[in-house]
Amino acid sequence: MTQTPDKKLWGGRFAEATDGLVELFNASVGFDQRLAEQDIRGSLAHVAMLGQQGILTPDEVAQISDGLKAVLADIRAGTFEWRLDREDVHMNVEAALRDRIGSVAGKLHTARSRNDQVAVDFRLFTKEAALDLADKTRDLRRVMLAEAEKHLPDEVILPGYTHLQVAQPILLSHWFMAYVAMLERDEGRLRDAATRMDESPLGSSALAGTPWPIDRHATAGALGFARPTANSLDGVGSRDFALEFLSAAAILGAHLSRLSEELILYSTFEFGFLTLPDSHTTGSSIMPQKKNPDVAELARGKAGRLFGNLMGLLTVVKGTPLAYNKDLQEDKEGVFDSYDTLSIVLRLYAEMLPKTVWHADVTKAAAARGYSTATDLADFLAREGVPFREAHEVVGGLVGLASRTGRHLWELEDGELRAAHPLLGAEVARSLTVEESVRSRQSFGGTAPDRVREAIAAAKAALS
Repeated sequence: MTQTPDKKLWGGRFAEATDGLVELFNASVGFDQRLAEQDIRGSLAHVAMLGQQGILTPDEVAQISDGLKAVLADIRAGTFEWRLDREDVHMNVEAALRDRIGSVAGKLHTARSRNDQVAVDFRLFTKEAALDLADKTRDLRRVMLAEAEKHLPDEVILPGYTHLQVAQPILLSHWFMAYVAMLERDEGRLRDAATRMDESPLGSSALAGTPWPIDRHATAGALGFARPTANSLDGVGSRDFALEFLSAAAILGAHLSRLSEELILYSTFEFGFLTLPDSHTTGSSIMPQKKNPDVAELARGKAGRLFGNLMGLLTVVKGTPLAYNKDLQEDKEGVFDSYDTLSIVLRLYAEMLPKTVWHADVTKAAAARGYSTATDLADFLAREGVPFREAHEVVGGLVGLASRTGRHLWELEDGELRAAHPLLGAEVARSLTVEESVRSRQSFGGTAPDRVREAIAAAKAALS
């Protein structure tokens, strides 16, 4: 049966029905129905306040509250009928409330506008999304920290890179702790954002506040906000809370993309540093030998979505005058998408990393390639009083000699070393093992085992 469109709740001024294509273009219910829980929570807080202030009678408050709870029950049960002609989540809920309890439902909107209604719904969602992602980021930090601790007793060595060229040997645990540090900042950004958006715009009304004797502090407290927004124009017209969320999400996505890139490289036959679990990889439809790192590749690719969501909303808000403009309808889908994307990527990595197998013999051999302990030889000369730039030149010449003759530094002959500098000799060169190089990096934050143990202890304390 064809639905009969409702008379618009805002339609009193209009003599002509909305064009069908306009109605389709204008509607947001296809995505903002996701805010139904927040919308009804906001309405329940609002109607309770209206009763406390004597604006509505106790019976009106009870009818509206009971009706809202019944509508919410239908939504949770999946039996609620979402209608395009009712435009958005707010109109769908209010119209359903009217269908259920009659004209008294119209009193719910006293001292309120859709402008502050959507602003409070969206702030509630975004604050809760930020805190949820912060918790999931913390869960991944715990996993990375456990992996660092797992590989520390064996002092598993990994080549450290600059310019994707072997640079210096590091502990695999030190590598994990680098991502622990990044994720700690990511979590902090999300929690900071949640703190800054912890203000309720409800009661700002359309843009100028309301003449009704409302209590904005009461509704803010009822909804779990720290305080109401201080300015009604800002309350309904600003979306920097969403921008901050998207910014934190984009930075977190960039970090996860870097992790993905390394895991993808390290899992190739050319590197052979690790084997990803079968549960988090896929095969090829034509090449039976293939094991593809699809989780890591998708996580790397989805960073582009996160960046795009941030840039999209920045572009929307840069040209909108105060206060509310319909452009701001474009604020939600990017936030929803960034939240959903990171929620699953964080969970997948928390599952995948503990099942990943590292090949310590391969990583150690790779760390010894590329003259990765050459800096140790230069540091030796510098400690003996040779200016570091001179030591750098001496060792650079020896690396060139070793490279041309296909040898490691420790394979150079005593005479070759002494010819380069009288302080050098075969005994010095033989000490240039990757193990000794790692153990020598004792500066705070360095890769020496004792320093990594300290970093793990500090990270555990931060998590507790």
